Amino acid sequence: MKSTVSDTMLMLYLGYYDINAHACVTGKPITQGGIHGRISATGRGVFHGIENFINEASYMSIVGLTPGFGDKTFIIQGFGNVGMHTMRYLHRAGARCTGIIEKDGSIYNPEGIHPRELEDYKIEHGTIIGFPGAMPYDGNLLFEKCDILVPAASEQQLTGTNAADIKAKIIAEGANGPTTEAADKIFLENNVLVIPDMYVNAGGVTVSYFEWLKNLNHVSYGRLTFKYERDSNYHLLESVQASLERKFGRGGGRIPITPSEAFESRIHGASEKDIVHSGLEYSMERSARAIMRTAMKYNLGIDLRTAAYILAIEKIFKVYHEAGMTFT
Repeated sequence: MKSTVSDTMLMLYLGYYDINAHACVTGKPITQGGIHGRISATGRGVFHGIENFINEASYMSIVGLTPGFGDKTFIIQGFGNVGMHTMRYLHRAGARCTGIIEKDGSIYNPEGIHPRELEDYKIEHGTIIGFPGAMPYDGNLLFEKCDILVPAASEQQLTGTNAADIKAKIIAEGANGPTTEAADKIFLENNVLVIPDMYVNAGGVTVSYFEWLKNLNHVSYGRLTFKYERDSNYHLLESVQASLERKFGRGGGRIPITPSEAFESRIHGASEKDIVHSGLEYSMERSARAIMRTAMKYNLGIDLRTAAYILAIEKIFKVYHEAGMTFT
């Protein structure tokens, strides 16, 4: 589908004459100039967005939670691409998924739902209904007790009518615009931390930006440095081993150097996916810190949405101001 969109754009705007034309459409297959890590990017970004705030003791004390993912429960609305990958990364971090909401029904298991098992079941059956690892849920699962709620389905799911019944302490907007203005006000009054969509679901467009840069450069990330990094790492180990043997080796005996598990996984250098994942994590962390500083500067408390808007507007103003295009 993405290839069709790309071809159409090229034809409409005479892109066949532009060597960089394919860069205008992102999310392409790898063979058509896509980038590794794009499929999971939005869900991975949602995870990193939650991670940055759930590890901040100051914010957690306001909402009444302890920092970190340990012993945290979460419910996800929408088990599509975003919801599935968000569930996967939250599970790996130690949180427990207790419920999934889909258009044809909801499932619930207070002991936890395993993401891989649910994914395999949905691929085979086309639905989450009937999944043996959870029970059907009658009623609105949005109102069930949990620590983290991830609306990752559609707009205007959390409204002034139902916001007061939400028991989650953290809401991460995986979908676009799932919270209405009236609901936002209620959440602030109830000390519910809403991590806004304009930040937390930006992982997809962030990696799309990486894909655009890749297309403009006409080379995969890591291709020019992969072998050099691998060789450098091996030379480093050999140098350490030689130094130890000169100092402590007896009779020319060898002192083997065994890399740690973490170093072993990186010894061959960073792949394109490694670089994309690292870049996304850094981008989400840097933006979270900027939002936190803005919230503190203007005494906004946990109103992260207003802080994010102010931060964005200030950035735009700075660009225009320094270009001499503003008047005071």
